Amino acid sequence: MKHNFKIIYLIIFLLAGTLQVNAAEKINLLKTDWTFKGLFGKFDRGSLQRGYQVYTEVCSSCHSMKYVSYRNLFEPGGPEFTEDQAKAIAASFEITDGPNSDGEMFVRPAKLSDKFVMPFANVKAAQAANGGAYPPDMSVLAKARSGGVDYIYSVLLGYEDPPSGVTLEDGVYYNKYMYGNNIKMSEPLAEGLVEYSDGTTASKEQMAKDVTTFLMWAAEPHLESRHKMGFKAILYLIILTILVYFSMKKIWSRIESEV
Repeated sequence: MKHNFKIIYLIIFLLAGTLQVNAAEKINLLKTDWTFKGLFGKFDRGSLQRGYQVYTEVCSSCHSMKYVSYRNLFEPGGPEFTEDQAKAIAASFEITDGPNSDGEMFVRPAKLSDKFVMPFANVKAAQAANGGAYPPDMSVLAKARSGGVDYIYSVLLGYEDPPSGVTLEDGVYYNKYMYGNNIKMSEPLAEGLVEYSDGTTASKEQMAKDVTTFLMWAAEPHLESRHKMGFKAILYLIILTILVYFSMKKIWSRIESEV
């Protein structure tokens, strides 16, 4: 019996030690003011359009967004480019289509109905171009990662020199907020890397915020309509509760108390 108690105590001690290590290693993610948070949250149109620019000029050479179509860029609730702007954006990319009447594949400008152009032909090609690592698709990345937008924002700004005693392999970089602190993607952002057409200063923090906002919209394109529906539902329930209360009060007022 004593032997069994010793085993139980050992297990509890090991579990407690593990929890303490995890608590010590936990790092608070960076925070910023997300306009889409909360019951009345809405996307910042300027931030969405700038975020698309950052994705196109910085991220799209490695990361795909296979669930997003060019027509989504002018639909309500998103970046809301004009339809002509969205058509021009789509036409600036080339799509391999076919076969034609001769049974051959051909290249054409992308249309609004096309999905975003993939940076690589297949997974193997992507891994070969990135040292064996496969860049994740960004369509639903903001919902797929624990920590969501705060995690993505933090990772984009979390590159720093490794602590003393930490040795990294070639092609691996230290990131304070990345799981395991190791990442094969080199730091993607630098001050003034893009030139915003609206004149906004392209600081690393601004670009990280804009592209993360764009990724949140891609992952949840109907967020604004969902918030509106939620508000209407809450308002309806409040009104219904008030009506039920006064109805019950009127009904019970007809019953005389026996006391």
